[in-house]
Amino acid sequence: MNNLINDIKKELRANMNGVASAHARQTEDYRVNWGVELPRLAHLADEIAKSWLSRPSESPSPRALAQALWNDSTRECRILACMLMPADEFAEEVCDIWAESIKTDEMATMFCFYLVPRLPYASTKAFEWIAREEKMLQNCGYLTLCHLMRKYPFSEDAEEEFLDQAGASLDNRYAIKALQIYASLGEDNARKVKKVADYL
Repeated sequence: MNNLINDIKKELRANMNGVASAHARQTEDYRVNWGVELPRLAHLADEIAKSWLSRPSESPSPRALAQALWNDSTRECRILACMLMPADEFAEEVCDIWAESIKTDEMATMFCFYLVPRLPYASTKAFEWIAREEKMLQNCGYLTLCHLMRKYPFSEDAEEEFLDQAGASLDNRYAIKALQIYASLGEDNARKVKKVADYL
């Protein structure tokens, strides 16, 4: 495992963006940030899946590798972890542990784009998070709902809960973004969002 992680880090360092890395160190809370751009990280994740992980006798499982990358606490390793974690092997309790360790809006965005919407319990987890008091968990919940509502319609109960929670969280920009996306999905949705806004 250590050899594989070291090989991945060598590849990341080779693709380091010095300007982005220097800027990010001043504004983001990562232990290490090489400033590697997302398209390159996505390409590297594909390479890992096709080459390193295609040799089961020599490589760790994708789940074990993703967990090791997340534990490394660097920006790029954590984003790769989100890309590589198999959705069917990611336990709910581990999902909560990852979410609770997130400290930056960027990582919340990556986590909720690359990993959470793929999970079979994504909707349940999103509604749990938006009801929590912790701001970053709320962010993760609303970011996840932004992706899910584009794919699946809410049930009546879920819709009511979403509108109630988001209406009470208008100081959260991700709640506002989720309401905007919801309103854009149909005239009836837009009327419901307007009703929430008018009530407040």
